[in-house]
Amino acid sequence: MSEPAEAVEMRAALLRLRRSTGIPIAFGGLLGEAQRLRIAQLSGARTSALQGLSICAGNGLGGKSIALSRPCAVTDYHEARHISHEYDAPVLAEGLRSVLAVPVVVRRKVRGVLYGALRRPVPLGDRTFDEAVAAARDVEQALVVREEVQGLLSIAREPRVGPAVWEEVREVHGELRALAPRVSDPVLRGQLLAVCGRLAAAGATAHTRSGPPWGGESGARAAGGAVALAPREIDVLACVAAGSTNAAAAERLGLRPETVKGYLRAAMRKLGAHTRLEAVVAARRVGLLP
Repeated sequence: MSEPAEAVEMRAALLRLRRSTGIPIAFGGLLGEAQRLRIAQLSGARTSALQGLSICAGNGLGGKSIALSRPCAVTDYHEARHISHEYDAPVLAEGLRSVLAVPVVVRRKVRGVLYGALRRPVPLGDRTFDEAVAAARDVEQALVVREEVQGLLSIAREPRVGPAVWEEVREVHGELRALAPRVSDPVLRGQLLAVCGRLAAAGATAHTRSGPPWGGESGARAAGGAVALAPREIDVLACVAAGSTNAAAAERLGLRPETVKGYLRAAMRKLGAHTRLEAVVAARRVGLLP
């Protein structure tokens, strides 16, 4: 069974934090259904004392970070007076002294905590704080993207009827295509692109049944055989199909406007289309867009 994507993202963020700051140990986890944090990922630990530790909001340094929804730190954990000390035993076993905790916050809700620590009682510098916050933001972004994808996938899989069905299908398809490059989990990314392919194929079937909305030689060429477009060419066409300008498509896809123009020109050439509209319709006819 493959490892949960959240665990992969958390472990990668902890490793980046250690590499960027040189701190000897980083650890963290996400909140579960009972709103308790479970330390599930450790990088640089010497013992298993912290593994699986369950943290309640308000308790210890991490619990304080959860309760306040902001970073917290202590220079000497055992002597700190502004935190509670329910977890002194595992912290002592690992030999931690100077510790920071940064919450992972998604849509104003704490979803997890990243910790960084030293085994000596010295203040953690601003650079370490900044890198810890950046690592937490990486996890936040990964969680946001995953939730957006899952929501769109659920919409795409629901059987729907009604006159506006294809507009909704096209909107969902375009959003999924734009999100795909931001998904680090290869299993989820493959699942997402497979759904995009199903939506596009369904669109091609619908267009074949309804007949061509525009005529001309270029349309006949597009419909007459297989057309292979690069993934980014399809992404750009999906944005164009949703009514985006080149500038808007560039912002949505994280590309430069000139790059978008290049992809669009290449797609039009391959589809035998002379205008943006012809390219979109040709792509729909051959099953590249819904």
